[in-house]
Amino acid sequence: MKIFRWIKWCVGLLLIVAIGTFVWLAFKGYEMYDQALKEASLEETVEKVRSKPNYTPLNALPKTYLDAVIAVEDHRFYKHGGIDPIAISRAVWNDIKAMSLVEGGSTITQQLAKNLFFTQKKEFTRKFAEIFMAFKIEHTYSKDEILELYLNSIYFGNGYYCVGDACEGYFGKTPREMTDSECTMLAGIPNAPSVYAPTVNPGLAKQRQKQVIKQMVERGYLTGEKAAAIAG
Repeated sequence: MKIFRWIKWCVGLLLIVAIGTFVWLAFKGYEMYDQALKEASLEETVEKVRSKPNYTPLNALPKTYLDAVIAVEDHRFYKHGGIDPIAISRAVWNDIKAMSLVEGGSTITQQLAKNLFFTQKKEFTRKFAEIFMAFKIEHTYSKDEILELYLNSIYFGNGYYCVGDACEGYFGKTPREMTDSECTMLAGIPNAPSVYAPTVNPGLAKQRQKQVIKQMVERGYLTGEKAAAIAG
């Protein structure tokens, strides 16, 4: 009986420590979020993105490209409120197994929050700040506005920090002129720009493109026949 009481006591203690750690990290994350907004408001930061010379509105982007981005980056984007509990649960489990932040589980909104206000450094505190900011972004802007801002603020490698620059740099054309093949290749680059940039690793870029196409088929954006035609 003593051993069971000891086990129960240990489990209770671990639970208290876990809850305390969670609350502390959330508090520190909120402080980081609050400080970021004191330095620059969300509206001011968004206007800086929209004032980019090569800023591309959503209606100037091919549907295939938009579908590819949603399929590979955040297929529940239009259903969640800024964070995806399913993706976060999976990421937390993988992080626990690895004993480090190996998987983010970040939604498009969270990635936008990070790109606008925070560093790329993997920290638990920053993840909480990112979540708070994602909720504010979702409360302030529509889903289409969020997606548009995201595509104009992510890094595509080779010094390209928006979809317009990436299209011009990689393909020598405007986003509207992209082929389905180019759309699916471009959608895969931001996951690891230094690895998947077609000018750096064309073979890996092609492999990543196939992963994107596979996700599009699984999510119902492409038929098998259409996917085969795009993949070549």
